[in-house]
Amino acid sequence: MTYVEAPGYPEPPAIGGEAETLLGSLERQRATFAWKCSGLDDAGLRMRAGVSAMTLGGLLKHLAYIEDVNFTGDLTGADLPAPWRDLERDAEPGWEWWSAADDDAKHLRELWEQAVGRSRRAVTEVLLTTGVDTVYTAPDGSVLTLRRLLVDMIEEYARHNGHADLIREAVDGLVGEDPPGPAYPFEFA
Repeated sequence: MTYVEAPGYPEPPAIGGEAETLLGSLERQRATFAWKCSGLDDAGLRMRAGVSAMTLGGLLKHLAYIEDVNFTGDLTGADLPAPWRDLERDAEPGWEWWSAADDDAKHLRELWEQAVGRSRRAVTEVLLTTGVDTVYTAPDGSVLTLRRLLVDMIEEYARHNGHADLIREAVDGLVGEDPPGPAYPFEFA
């Protein structure tokens, strides 16, 4: 089983299995987030909306961190990659948010894209062996299933897509729910 890439944006199946529906929804949220962060230079990714300190660059780095912590670290038990590996977990709360101002746009996009790639590989590996009922123990001692992790990640992206929508509109007026291009049925083959 692998992710199927196509132009446009993924649409969760109207009638599909649990894994395909959850992954289709997560992939649609990821596609929307990528679109909201696309085409901006360093200044655009550092711009704020109103009094909030949140930036699109901070969101890119935060979601890269969340992808790696949850899928690479917690789900698979692998060591975290740079730049997270040298941080003590939760030693500097919010580090990823404020440190993004020191990173350029290309680096932030690559950091997020690489983290998403690792997450996709981790999910594929787990789904091929044990499925959405896979139980794992997070470092804080919480016992979770892959199902719960996917739902939590959909929620994380949906919340931050709302932030990204407001920030992007403040940057250059871009608005919209879905990336340009046709919707295509999500497939996890």
